[in-house]
Amino acid sequence: MTGMQVGTLWGIGVGPGDPELMTLKAHRLIAAAKVVAYPAPDRGDSFARAIAAGAIAPGAAEIPMRVPMRAERFPAQEVYAEAATRIAGHLEAGTDVAVLCEGDPFFYGSFMYLFARLAERFPVEIVPGVSSLGACTAALKRPLTARNDVLTVLPGPLPDAQLKARIKAAEAIAIMKVGRHLTRIRALLDAMGLTANAGYIARASLADQHVSPLAEAPDEAPYFSMILVYRGADPWLS
Repeated sequence: MTGMQVGTLWGIGVGPGDPELMTLKAHRLIAAAKVVAYPAPDRGDSFARAIAAGAIAPGAAEIPMRVPMRAERFPAQEVYAEAATRIAGHLEAGTDVAVLCEGDPFFYGSFMYLFARLAERFPVEIVPGVSSLGACTAALKRPLTARNDVLTVLPGPLPDAQLKARIKAAEAIAIMKVGRHLTRIRALLDAMGLTANAGYIARASLADQHVSPLAEAPDEAPYFSMILVYRGADPWLS
């Protein structure tokens, strides 16, 4: 490709769900994009696309990256490899590609798998987005950390022993990807005496957002849910 103009790969955070929480930069770049890629389940619509739908230009080419969300899912890496090949074709032709990512591209974002495959061959720009962590603390209306607090972010699927050890070592804890693990995690926190210090948030920033003390959370949680725990001693808690 010596002497040829190649396109730029844009990793764009579209925020936690409310389209108004997209940044002005994200909206501008998506609206100008001729090619838009985004993660999607193998059944149903893409959440990232739904957030940015109002910004996507009519006629823009779309590349959905359909990752199976069932128990029998095959390795997602195959999906990203195939998507990277399609995206590379546009970049080689000199066309920029905007990749939409829920929340922030590099905070548990699927964009990192495309970045790993394409960053050495093409220019890449990252547009940070409002993360689910920020959206959940805002929804709960409670500060996340203070002063020298240690914040620990944990994925819900971790085994109980690992969760317990890491929770003990932190003052502020965010447990993400709660989903089907809610009952188990709530039992663990209850056994640690932390239920009263924990809040539950599901689908933060959306019209059907749910916010409650953990003790009042429903028995079933969607994938986009989080538990925030504070076990420090800062006076704002009281």
